[in-house]
Amino acid sequence: MTDILTAARAEALFSSDLVTGSAPTRAEIASAIRRAIRRHGGSLGCAGTLARAYGEQPETAVPRMRWALSQVRSAYPRRRV
Repeated sequence: MTDILTAARAEALFSSDLVTGSAPTRAEIASAIRRAIRRHGGSLGCAGTLARAYGEQPETAVPRMRWALSQVRSAYPRRRV
């Protein structure tokens, strides 16, 4: 199950200018997330960009979101409590 912070980070990374399929460093991911959040006016703007992409181009949105989730999960692993 994806927690809310991971989902928000993935939505922002999805909305970023990083290329799908690239293997960015953790620092590049963090920077891209910050830029996307600023550019889209917050996490809701990133979610809107994601929704629009799924509506207009689902054939490219699905693999991009898979990539974004994979990158976020790799850069920010969940800690077991």
